[in-house]
Amino acid sequence: MESIFHERQEGSLCAQHCLNNLLQGEYFSPVELSSIAQQLDEEERMRMAEGGVSSEEYRTFLQQPSVNMDDSGFFSIQVISNALKVWGLELILFNSPEYQRLGIDPINEKSFICNYKEHWFTVRKLGKQWFNLNSLLMGPELISDTYLALFLAQLQQEGYSIFVVKGDLPDCEADQLLQMIRVQQMQRPKLIGEEAAQSRDQRLSRGDVDQAIEVNHPFDGTGMLDEDEENFQRALALSRQEIDMEDEEADLRRAIQLSMQGSRRSELSGSSPQNVPQPSHSSQTESLSSEELRRRRQAYFEKQQQQLQQQNQTSDLQDKATLSSSTPESGPACMHILSLGGDMSEEDMLQAAMNMSLESVRNHLNLEEEK
Repeated sequence: MESIFHERQEGSLCAQHCLNNLLQGEYFSPVELSSIAQQLDEEERMRMAEGGVSSEEYRTFLQQPSVNMDDSGFFSIQVISNALKVWGLELILFNSPEYQRLGIDPINEKSFICNYKEHWFTVRKLGKQWFNLNSLLMGPELISDTYLALFLAQLQQEGYSIFVVKGDLPDCEADQLLQMIRVQQMQRPKLIGEEAAQSRDQRLSRGDVDQAIEVNHPFDGTGMLDEDEENFQRALALSRQEIDMEDEEADLRRAIQLSMQGSRRSELSGSSPQNVPQPSHSSQTESLSSEELRRRRQAYFEKQQQQLQQQNQTSDLQDKATLSSSTPESGPACMHILSLGGDMSEEDMLQAAMNMSLESVRNHLNLEEEK
């Protein structure tokens, strides 16, 4: 169908498209049709002037816009008819009583011009086949001989005015080619508006899909980094736990070291009874406090080892605490701490060690003041 001339709709120039599709070439332009319309307007004005230029009818006619064309590009049936007269063609109303009395089968005609509400289009026979050359279609539409009569009847029911083109149409390449071959059309051409609407819907649909994909699977690279970020957060949490454990161990070691230093100073001070008399129970408490701290340290390290081996040996710590509490050399304060050692947490153990360290320092200061 590439050889068939088919102008698509541009603005409101459907009359121009109708004529050119009928004649199968660019025979008329808007300027030429406007010239025909102006000529018709002048002829009508002259007829109205015959009744008197001062008459009310004439003045009213001059004030009215042209009925043969308008600014949108519409042209009347009179313009189309006068344009076809140049080629020796005549228009006859298809549903007029005069034509109907002739009883002519539509397939024996050569072409039709159809009009409905300022829209014009051509139905023409090329070769041995009929084609709908409506400018609102994306291309020519093949019409079978059996469907032609139904097609024209349907147009009449929809309110179309149908005109039969009488006369010899100018020769065209498409008519000559289709005299020798017949064509088949697998798919009906779409309307221009329908094609544009479908293209717009497809663009919107693709836009929605792309947006949904972007929301669920963004392509900014962050999706691929989710797993790495999760691993990083997990490693950071483990590192913080290790740092907290190291801080607790460091605090406990510092408390034990202070306690040991305080105990040594207390023992050195207590070794000179000539200068300062010392109560017997105070030296026993200090020496027992140092021994208890060593036991606490040993218990802490044993507990760390137990956690690494995933074994619960809390009962051993309680047994050690019980044995320590039964020692006859233990002072009252150490007896109380040791008896609670099995139930104390690491934080309680650290606090007890710090209290004993402060007690040792306080005793040492008291000894210095007594000197």
